[in-house]
Amino acid sequence: MSLNLFPAPEDPQQLLTHAPGPQGALPLSDEILRDWSSGDLFGLTQSVGMGFDPRRVLGDQYLILSTQGGLRDEDGTAVALGYHTGHWEIGLLVRAVADQLNTQKKVPFAAYCSDPCDGRSQGTRGMFDSLPYRNDAAIVFRRLIRSLPQRKAIIGIATCDKGLPAMMMALAGSSSLASVLIPGGVTLPATVGEDTGKVQSIGVRYSRGEMSLEQASLEGCRACGSPGGGCQFLGTAATSQVVAEALGMTVPHAALSPSGSPIWTSMARSSADAAMDMVANRLTLSDILTEDSFYNAMLIHAAVGGSTNLLLHIPAIAAAAGLPRPDAAAFNEINLSVPRFVDCLPNGPVGHPTVQFFFAGGVPEVAWHLRELGLLKSQAKTVSGQTWDQLLDQWHASDRRQICRQRLLDADGIDPDDVIVPPAQATSKGLTPTVCFPTGNLCPEGSVIKATSIDPAVIDDDDVYRKRGPARVFVSERDAIAAVKGQADQPIKAGDVIVLIGRGPLGCGMEETYQITSALKYLSFGKEVALITDARFSGVSTGACIGHVGPEALAGGPIAKVRDGDIIEIEVDRNQLIGTVNLVECIDGQTVETALTQRKDHPQLKEEQDLPDDTRLWAALQQVGGGAWGGSVYDVDEIIATLKAGMEARKKTS
Repeated sequence: MSLNLFPAPEDPQQLLTHAPGPQGALPLSDEILRDWSSGDLFGLTQSVGMGFDPRRVLGDQYLILSTQGGLRDEDGTAVALGYHTGHWEIGLLVRAVADQLNTQKKVPFAAYCSDPCDGRSQGTRGMFDSLPYRNDAAIVFRRLIRSLPQRKAIIGIATCDKGLPAMMMALAGSSSLASVLIPGGVTLPATVGEDTGKVQSIGVRYSRGEMSLEQASLEGCRACGSPGGGCQFLGTAATSQVVAEALGMTVPHAALSPSGSPIWTSMARSSADAAMDMVANRLTLSDILTEDSFYNAMLIHAAVGGSTNLLLHIPAIAAAAGLPRPDAAAFNEINLSVPRFVDCLPNGPVGHPTVQFFFAGGVPEVAWHLRELGLLKSQAKTVSGQTWDQLLDQWHASDRRQICRQRLLDADGIDPDDVIVPPAQATSKGLTPTVCFPTGNLCPEGSVIKATSIDPAVIDDDDVYRKRGPARVFVSERDAIAAVKGQADQPIKAGDVIVLIGRGPLGCGMEETYQITSALKYLSFGKEVALITDARFSGVSTGACIGHVGPEALAGGPIAKVRDGDIIEIEVDRNQLIGTVNLVECIDGQTVETALTQRKDHPQLKEEQDLPDDTRLWAALQQVGGGAWGGSVYDVDEIIATLKAGMEARKKTS
């Protein structure tokens, strides 16, 4: 196509060189003109220049931050696509909040920093930017907050895997202000079809001959029952919503509401009211985010069986708030203290979609059970201005609880107590604890597995998973998934232990390997295969998949010493939540001790060739701050001290 680079304007008379400007006058005073900064005064000029009523510009300013993406027409059709449904309808929440603020004569501002989709970038180089993006977005959000000097409060709206943790980090890092977080809700499951977790495995199932082209095409089209909201399973996005509410950062019964529905927009208006009440009552987020609130977040994370990615995000949010970062020992202790009693995808035994969890009572119902067990720190405050005790005293007899639970029964024929199971019945219904932290000679700093998601068919009668098998070592996810698909010279087969190395922060930005774990879940022989990696997993991952292996291979981890054919032994006790991952026999006849101390690293192990410089910088900086087990945060004092020490050392050698 030949481009006309200099088209003539259609109507030269419409080419304006000046305009009359806003009518009226700013409501200035002698005091304002003498005492306000030029920036504050120019801000008023900018506000009326955008069409705002000059009589209202001195009202209290409220900043609405969101991760909105795409461009949606008034009738909901796509003008320009977003990266994912999670940020697609968020503009409706922004509008609802702004309208509510306007009814009280406040001055709403809206700013945006969108987010990527971990599902869209699975198996691509886009995954190299996924986890680093979280820190970047948190920085941008904090800069936007500080760049509106007169703001009274912040209302953050976000939904998905990286945007929502980033928003929580940004609000926590601005905790001297009043702030309320609005979770963007969830997409509805399709009436007929696969959920958005299972549908991500259509490529591998087709490649293995376990579904037809026609079936793959159909399932790939119909998985999203509604156009907005996060995925239908308790992955990282949904778990982050649950954690936000558990921390007290949202109004009650906010997490996992159905995107686009009246109950969803009503929650946004209630959140605006809560923000205004916080300002009126001089309540800030520092009054909400305490060590007790983080205990509650970890407690509820364990009770619902949440994503292991929150082991990266909860410490990061705590660090942003200036509080101690919970470590693996803290998570393990809490997981041992509370039974999992929520049956939600991807966990079983049934696996209900997230919207059914919401209608069964969501976070308040879980918190009520935990208070009954004497576990909840119920004096912790929430942005509603009330403690959990005060909220839960109202919740259990509320019309909202009764109507939502009855609607679940009427619409889906689901007993709410089969989704949020009374804890005393959880074990007898097949619900087991979730997160386990195996150690061993391949992961001396620890690792993590979602123990509840191992297929029951490979669990021994004493509820222990035991696996002994030959290692299949890969240094790239591309090669590993090709072998899983049966497209390699030596395809993965039942009994193998996949060892995927060099995929931690230093290797590739700590990519998420759901492409592999979803394949193992839905392939007929997948339950007979285990995976060990220094990468991380999607929150919907299932199976005998052990991630976050520390140290990572490129940081001197012993996992780098494993070779094809070495025998690996795994043991995970799902009740005691203890596990081990050990190299027990070497293919070349060496002793295990000799191999782990004297073998060179795998000859193909190296940093990803196309790793962006931005990600390399992130990896180095977060390593100084404690690495993945410390939340992959930027510990500024440690970074500065390390840089100073390095500069001094270089001076001495130059």
